[in-house]
Amino acid sequence: MRTQVGIVGAGPAGLLLSHILHLNGIESVIVESRSREEIEKTIRAGVLEQSTVDLMTEIGAGERMKREGFVHGGFELRFGGRGHRIDLQDLTNGRKITVYPQHEVLKDLIALRLRTGGQVHFEAKATGIDGLSSDQPVIRFTTKDGETRELSCDFVAGCDGGYGTSRAAIPEHLVRRDYFRVYPFGWFGILAKAPPSSEELIYAHHERGFALISTRSPDVQRMYFQCDPADNIDNWSDDRIWNELQTRVGGDGFELKTGAIFQKGIIPLRSFVCEPMQHGRLFLAGDAAHSVPPTGAKGLNLAAADVHVLARALTSYYSSRSTELLDAYSPTALRRVWRAQHFSWWMTSMLHRFHEGTEFDLKRQLAELELVASSRAAATTLAENYVGLPLA
Repeated sequence: MRTQVGIVGAGPAGLLLSHILHLNGIESVIVESRSREEIEKTIRAGVLEQSTVDLMTEIGAGERMKREGFVHGGFELRFGGRGHRIDLQDLTNGRKITVYPQHEVLKDLIALRLRTGGQVHFEAKATGIDGLSSDQPVIRFTTKDGETRELSCDFVAGCDGGYGTSRAAIPEHLVRRDYFRVYPFGWFGILAKAPPSSEELIYAHHERGFALISTRSPDVQRMYFQCDPADNIDNWSDDRIWNELQTRVGGDGFELKTGAIFQKGIIPLRSFVCEPMQHGRLFLAGDAAHSVPPTGAKGLNLAAADVHVLARALTSYYSSRSTELLDAYSPTALRRVWRAQHFSWWMTSMLHRFHEGTEFDLKRQLAELELVASSRAAATTLAENYVGLPLA
């Protein structure tokens, strides 16, 4: 098999890249280890920045998002038993966020890519990438029938997440350096059949820990609370979960709308960055290159920003044979990645209780939250980063 750009992974980064390249007349083939059904049924959160929404709309993937997504012009910070609205729209000259789950984004992108003639090989496991220093690298993969095949291409885009084969193709220590931060807590997440408790997201700080109230649909809600990552979901009855959530977000007469919980899970929190994000003719994008704690809602949005930079660089190469933008891909993408890492760390450290924290730390956090809630300058810094900076 032969194509111009071989893409490993049919997550948000791989699908977005493939379709943008298609719109620019560039061929690509996607190799994906999971089945289409598995991808579309893996439920993940989704807060889309304004730039991500604009990009999805521009490439023709935004129709259902516009129809079914929840557009929010702000969110609520709750601490000390009181709520404080952060008016994103006012603080950022009209920019907003859209709550639209990642698996719905993937459904839209897969349908669009297949409808426009895209080649997506599902249940095809990439086993290696060779020839990265040559002008014709090769992706080796095994089909669902056990057949061994090779895909030769001009460039490889590694969009296969943190456990795929792409990142491993960059020699560790000799070329690649990994930066980690593992947090001492996780999020206990639930999906519940219940009406919305709020028209906008709620980020809550409490002496018992963080909580987040979000929505999925008019009758399905997504909620999280800070927990021990080693905890067991069997330790938490439905009543105990609702009592814990209400304790953390309560005050001012606020009451959660409860209902039947049909999904529970614990999510560990960590930060990760791989440098550089390119090696020879391999370019990493999305979770293959970085991950962030979900507090700042940056994961899918960073993938979209990577793809925007990479697609522009590849288009420049095929139109002019210039490698200038390709050579600059990693430093260009990493500037935004580290900005997002800082914002995600800041939101996480401001809203969560740390095991080693003292009463001093609790008072300091409350003072920081008061600053954000009372200072337009501080709120603007939060809002600008939350809705997302313009794409580079």
